[in-house]
Amino acid sequence: MSLNVTIPDTFNGPLGLLHSLILRDEIDIYDIPIARLTNSYLEEIKKLDIINVDEGAEFLDLASRLLEIKLRMLIPPEEREDEESDEDDDFDPRGSLVEALLEYRRFKDAARLLG
Repeated sequence: MSLNVTIPDTFNGPLGLLHSLILRDEIDIYDIPIARLTNSYLEEIKKLDIINVDEGAEFLDLASRLLEIKLRMLIPPEEREDEESDEDDDFDPRGSLVEALLEYRRFKDAARLLG
């Protein structure tokens, strides 16, 4: 039996929480201030009362992704040993997060239309 953490009209799951923080703070999804967003996300997951270990792990997994992105953004571009940065000097570690948030938004909008 699985317990879903849902707060009506707010968020459902870790990406939902992240998306709600972006909306709340009026953040441009294409230019995410990752340090500020990471701090807000960590503060919010501390407040959650999560009973299910699997769901708690999902929130912590996204937190670790945010911290990884934050760390990668601190590395000067010339010192990155990442294959992706070798191919593209304009590589932005936030890219995969932006794509995931845009996909989340599309599904949320589609669900709203169907509902």
